[in-house]
Amino acid sequence: MPRFLHVADVHLGFDRYDSKERTKDFYRAFEDVLQKYAIASQVDFVAIAGDLFEHRTIQPNILNQAKACFQLLKDHQIPAIVIEGNHDNRPYGTQTNWLRYLADDELIILLEPVTLNGTVVYEMWDGEAGGYIDLDCGVRVLGSAWYGASAPKAIETLANAMQQLPCHSGYSVMLFHHGLEGQIARYQGALRYNDLLPLRDAGVDYLALGHIHKNYSEQGWVFNPGSLEANSVEESKYDRGAYLVELTSEGIQAELKQDYYQRPFVKLKVTARGQESLEEIEEMAIAQVKSAIQSGRLEPEKAPMIELRIEGLVGFDRLELDTRKLQQELKDISGALIFLLKYEANAVEYASPLPEDATRLQIEQEVFTDLVAAHNSYKARSSELAQGLINLKDLQLEDRSEAEMYEFVQSLLEL
Repeated sequence: MPRFLHVADVHLGFDRYDSKERTKDFYRAFEDVLQKYAIASQVDFVAIAGDLFEHRTIQPNILNQAKACFQLLKDHQIPAIVIEGNHDNRPYGTQTNWLRYLADDELIILLEPVTLNGTVVYEMWDGEAGGYIDLDCGVRVLGSAWYGASAPKAIETLANAMQQLPCHSGYSVMLFHHGLEGQIARYQGALRYNDLLPLRDAGVDYLALGHIHKNYSEQGWVFNPGSLEANSVEESKYDRGAYLVELTSEGIQAELKQDYYQRPFVKLKVTARGQESLEEIEEMAIAQVKSAIQSGRLEPEKAPMIELRIEGLVGFDRLELDTRKLQQELKDISGALIFLLKYEANAVEYASPLPEDATRLQIEQEVFTDLVAAHNSYKARSSELAQGLINLKDLQLEDRSEAEMYEFVQSLLEL
């Protein structure tokens, strides 16, 4: 029975954190997946449903990573069938891109249906170009392009083009780089499930999706493996991997494979209540990291990606916390490859109720008291210090010298 590996969103050349090691993670994940689930499983082909690369313009070392992986497949006589995604599609008006280069180098089969006079046409792969291919294992694989917001209309034209093809008795697999609505938040332009139905009616048995970095499937024929590596801490909570698919007489058996090289992600949180001093907040953050190490949740020897969020309320000016220094200390303790410190706490604010007929002096007293009480170091003396600020204001209005006002402030604080 035919078997294939469905991969999407490899993103070779990922460079969001400006870390060479993090960039290599995406290559290591891709290479390990191919070794374990393509070569060791002896699949008939590998399908890559878009976004092989992170950028349209790539560095030589990233191209070498791609060539090494595809050469590995070629050495084992496993064809790699690829389509463009939104990250690696050719810019408008250009004739080539790096996927075309790999295809010309006979390392991949790049499937691209052509558009003639506004009509999509599927031409058989001839060794250099084409929109579909009939493999020796009995599977027909059809390609597509990146259509963006015009995807619903493109699906109709693709389905019409497929119906013009010669009859095929085996399974038909189509690669399509687009996402379904309802899978992740804040994703505009997602397709509805019903938008895909013309493809099923045209004979597609397995729709291999990409684009959304989260694993999901629909109705036993639509499959999205998710990205091989998490592109962000937020994405680390999603299931993702590669589908090892077997096409049997009884139907499609698609198993999500996740046991391959991945950089571990750890998310930690500190919640401040507004009572802690600056030093206590720092100690809480350090204690959170050490606790994660002791529990085994965080393994420094694996150089994980770590995010620690400081949330809640702080009883001091939030700018007083030296986040860079604390971040570096936490990184050293945790052994993290990259330590992300998200300082999202707000300073405590007070709003004392005032009567409608409050005098100017009463208003000043309450305002100064609230300002002082918001800082843990001065909270216990808030009323006294508030009166001192009023007196300092009066000295300024009396045009006293700076030396006199400095002496007043110094005596106030000493008390």
